[in-house]
Amino acid sequence: MYVYKAFDQSVVDQRVSQFRDQTARYLAGELSEEAYLPLRLQNGLYIQRHAPMLRVAIPYGMINSQQLRRLADVSRRYDRSYVHVTTRQNIQLNWPQLEDVPDILAELAQVEMHAIQTSGNCIRNTTTDAFAGVARDEVADPRPLCELIRQWSTLHPEYAFLPRKFKIAVSGTESDRAAIRFHDIGLQLAHNSSGELGVEIFVGGGLGRTPIVGQSVFDWVPLSQLLNYLEAILTVYNLNGRRDNKYKARIKILVKAMGVEAFREAVLKQLPIVGSYEERHVANKLSELGGYFSEPNYERGLDELETQAKLFEQQKLDNNFALWLGRNVSQHRIDGYRAVTLSLKKPGTPPGDLSADQLNLVADLAEQYSFGEARMTHEQNIVLADVPANGLYALYQALLTAGFATPNINTMTDIICCPGGDFCALANAKSIPVAHDIQATFDNYDYLYDLGDLDLNISGCMNACGHHHIGDIGILGVDKKGKEFYQISLGGNAGYEAATIGKILGPSFAQEEITSVLQKLLNVFLEHRLEGERFAHTYHRIGHAPFKTAAYATTANTTTEAVTNA
Repeated sequence: MYVYKAFDQSVVDQRVSQFRDQTARYLAGELSEEAYLPLRLQNGLYIQRHAPMLRVAIPYGMINSQQLRRLADVSRRYDRSYVHVTTRQNIQLNWPQLEDVPDILAELAQVEMHAIQTSGNCIRNTTTDAFAGVARDEVADPRPLCELIRQWSTLHPEYAFLPRKFKIAVSGTESDRAAIRFHDIGLQLAHNSSGELGVEIFVGGGLGRTPIVGQSVFDWVPLSQLLNYLEAILTVYNLNGRRDNKYKARIKILVKAMGVEAFREAVLKQLPIVGSYEERHVANKLSELGGYFSEPNYERGLDELETQAKLFEQQKLDNNFALWLGRNVSQHRIDGYRAVTLSLKKPGTPPGDLSADQLNLVADLAEQYSFGEARMTHEQNIVLADVPANGLYALYQALLTAGFATPNINTMTDIICCPGGDFCALANAKSIPVAHDIQATFDNYDYLYDLGDLDLNISGCMNACGHHHIGDIGILGVDKKGKEFYQISLGGNAGYEAATIGKILGPSFAQEEITSVLQKLLNVFLEHRLEGERFAHTYHRIGHAPFKTAAYATTANTTTEAVTNA
């Protein structure tokens, strides 16, 4: 992973010093709330329902053992001994004291961490596939590109006060695992007809109050020209984006208003003006950055057939290990290795949360099994990307003890869930209790596995931090005459070739109705699906009506007993 140079460290240290002074002046009454607001936001600090919240940047999700241990220590001394993994692959502290935040940032800076631009109307943390560099279906490793964008965008003076927040994602695989078409800019690595590596550029995607699928604005751009194109896109947005209405300020609204062709022309007109990044310089920089993501010291020559035979024998002796191996372990491009997903979705715990003790354990396991590195995922889990297959059973036993071995990855209970009304001042309803209800009800693995891969996402408000629009099933908290209700949508898809916004089922439901309604929807799916068909495919094939009819039927409710005993 990328290691700071002296310049990087000096920038982060200076930022900590500046914010320490700004916070001291604010607490002394010398700086107004209005003046302090953009300063704290660009240092990752929010004021939530009960306390401040500090969002720490984890660039493209990568973190090392030393950083994990520092987060554990910080969470113990300045917070409530746990952290939360976000859908932008960052970490949140939910209970710091405002006066302690400069000290927290100073301690994080000692291990090459910061909170710069994790909030505010600026370019946020660039995200990518958690399996970058080890995935077998990868066109090219996206991480050097992510690091290039991070260095270009961090504290860029032109983009510190954009009309609205701005998010970029990069995909290096043919099957998009970074939801690039639901970002302000999405980049898909691809080769042209001559075999040259470049990117397709999607612009204007996003969720929130107005969900929109991003449009392909440039079919293919050479990597050496990427920064010029990004600069031109951001310039068009900065000049033309709405600043009079925050609900219409995102670039997705601008692209929709202008139309893709007119937007493309506007960007092309800006290219000669802003195009100051020489192709040779960018190519050399990417080559340099690629050296930071060279492969670790893998043991070569491992016999994959022998590996599989040994794992088969271990599975016969331990059925629970077999379940975990089938759901939480992925193939690796190097024979004899696997990528392991640590589930942060153990029933009864808030999705995406882990304690200080668990952070320390992840640090230990990363050192023991994965070259000292871990990755935060878009789905609010953690990946150890380089695990020797002969160590999987020992790793599984350690994860089981720690509560990380729930074999539910990509099932319905691997829920993406925002903190909701328990923490967020913007939320209309709680999210975590709904997730708990679903996990407690749908707790039979035979049933979950029979359903197959199924994305269920929960957001506590229209800001869509839980990405409910792009779940096979999405749940949105709404306010109904001062009471919490939940709206359900169906058929969303994050993949760039089949990117789709889910369709609202109908009127909202009370919390106590959710699991019963979900069972009715799943019954329709099980009745009509074709062999091997996912939920969204069945939904789009048979249409909305059968699901809506079942959900609002007044006949006897489905009981949870049918689920748990399935």
